[in-house]
Amino acid sequence: QVQLVESGGGLVQRGGSLTLSCAASGSIFSNNVMGWYRQAPGKQRELVASITSSGTTNYADSAKGRFTISRENAKNTVYLQMNSLKPEDTAVYYCNTQFGVAMGMRVSSREYWGQGTQVTVSS
Repeated sequence: QVQLVESGGGLVQRGGSLTLSCAASGSIFSNNVMGWYRQAPGKQRELVASITSSGTTNYADSAKGRFTISRENAKNTVYLQMNSLKPEDTAVYYCNTQFGVAMGMRVSSREYWGQGTQVTVSS
């Protein structure tokens, strides 16, 4: 069992900042990827940013230069610092973790999601 708990969402004005946190617990393999996704009304869920256990990051074009993802491996916690927020950033933000589990001679991918936290940016 893996549980992800997000926090830090809320209402902010255009140009403001928010920091999201996600704490993971349970049986998580040390070599994993944690990330933040978001889903706006009427749109598909999209990747915002991800980070590997070794610190390699990946950002959506819309997040580059404004958002920073980081993690504390000892705490299994991932953060998303969001600056210069825009109304189009309004969405439910979901924490995600992915890792492989050995299943005999093969590796099976696993992924888990948090419940989501609402971020609303007013204009």
